[in-house]
Amino acid sequence: MPQINKNARIDLRALILLLSALIAVFVLGASIFASYWVQRKMLVDGTLETNRVYATKLATMTEGYLGSALRQLAFSADFYGRHFGERGALTQENEWLRRQVDYFNSTFLVDATGVVRAVAPANLTTLGTVLRTQGATQALRERQPAVSAPYMSAAGNLVVVLSHPIFSPTNGYLGYVGGSIYLQRRSGLSQLLGEHYYKDGSYLYVVDRQLTLLYHPDPARVGTVVRNNPLLDEAVVSGGDGVRRVTNSYGVDMLAGYATVPSTGWVVVAQRPYHQTLAPLDKLILTMVAIALPLTVLGGGLIWWLTLVIVRPLRSLAAGARSMGASEGSHDVGDVRAWYVEAFELKRALMVGIKLLDERIGKLQRDVQTDPLTKLSNRRLLGQTLALWQAERRSFAAIQLDIDHFKKVNDTYGHEVGDQVLTALADVIRSCARAGDVLCRTGGEEFLVLLPDTDLALAAVVAERLRQRVADAHFPLVGQVTVSLGVAEWTPQHEEDASLALGRADKQLYLAKQRGRNCVSQEGATR
Repeated sequence: MPQINKNARIDLRALILLLSALIAVFVLGASIFASYWVQRKMLVDGTLETNRVYATKLATMTEGYLGSALRQLAFSADFYGRHFGERGALTQENEWLRRQVDYFNSTFLVDATGVVRAVAPANLTTLGTVLRTQGATQALRERQPAVSAPYMSAAGNLVVVLSHPIFSPTNGYLGYVGGSIYLQRRSGLSQLLGEHYYKDGSYLYVVDRQLTLLYHPDPARVGTVVRNNPLLDEAVVSGGDGVRRVTNSYGVDMLAGYATVPSTGWVVVAQRPYHQTLAPLDKLILTMVAIALPLTVLGGGLIWWLTLVIVRPLRSLAAGARSMGASEGSHDVGDVRAWYVEAFELKRALMVGIKLLDERIGKLQRDVQTDPLTKLSNRRLLGQTLALWQAERRSFAAIQLDIDHFKKVNDTYGHEVGDQVLTALADVIRSCARAGDVLCRTGGEEFLVLLPDTDLALAAVVAERLRQRVADAHFPLVGQVTVSLGVAEWTPQHEEDASLALGRADKQLYLAKQRGRNCVSQEGATR
């Protein structure tokens, strides 16, 4: 009979607990580490794409701005061509052009010899002089609609000039009409771009093909040339849009997206600091740890109990082996290495448990933002959406709706049928919504629809379509139900707090109920 080495005994229960603890720590740490890197990549990629889309939007707006300005110049050029010999008419039209549109800081009329025939505002000193500036030379030479490169005007302003040729009714070239946009002073272009300045370190700027700054939040930098910027080099060459992580002139690590204005080749860049992008991630990781630790402790208790279950029969087997006298029996017991198998199964079970924990954390995050009955968004996501749109200064319309006489439905058919009506109504609301709309259940029978980038008039049309679709729908057991709706809008130019629009929409809802229900009430077009 083989001798047992008493000094080599291993406590199987302690070994399983030790291995389980090591596995739990490793898997939990790896899970948090992997989550951090995945979330970081998602945040960085999402910010880059958001900035690219944002820059594309502003490039499109700038293209439209320049196109509208050139069309206005074309209209005036047609008038000048028919009245070029009438000095009073030329002066009057030029003054009208500057005052009636908000495109230009100054406007002027130049004849075919380069002499300024009319100028506004009238205090400019170039009237009657020959313009020899870069923009004037280009306009006289090309004789076609053009947007100049930035240059210093005769009046000492850094400008971009838009020009349109003037032809007589017999197609003779008479000169051109032009409008200047001041780059270092307030202008229509700076207002267009300045509305989109963020407060979290993000900003945008615009350069021309020669990398001269046409717009920047710091006016002192306008007119300077940006050098050693690989993003701008890439943008000028590609002529399209894209994303890149760059270091700006102040040494700040930025996540940038860019787009090109097609007609001029100007590059619009929107960028956000890298550290600001990752700031929410630390809070998210701490939240994950706070959720995972209690579950890990609970799992440890379960493992401790399982070790008792696993070790008890093995100890009995070992005791039986020690009492066996036959050599074959001792040999059979000594060959059993079942504890390796159990340890392996425990490891696998623990890894599966950690995986399920990650999935449950993800599900928990979704459930926190979702109404369990209708699967619409709840107040938590509503608050996050309002905060985001307020930070982006993104206008929206709000539609507050309430089921008419819903208490009667519950009293007559029971709450189970009432829940079916709420679920069916949620489906009707989804059928009337766009992809970017936010649909919320804010109370028992109260719902809210947020329409981004939508004015009051369009929101009222959507609300009426929703009211009619609900009225035409057939609800289980109940048949027909109606809803009352209140419509309001929020624009960042009128107020800072986006949540105030919800209160006004709720007030309109109650006005709709006072007017007999099954109708839409909207706030006034002006406040």
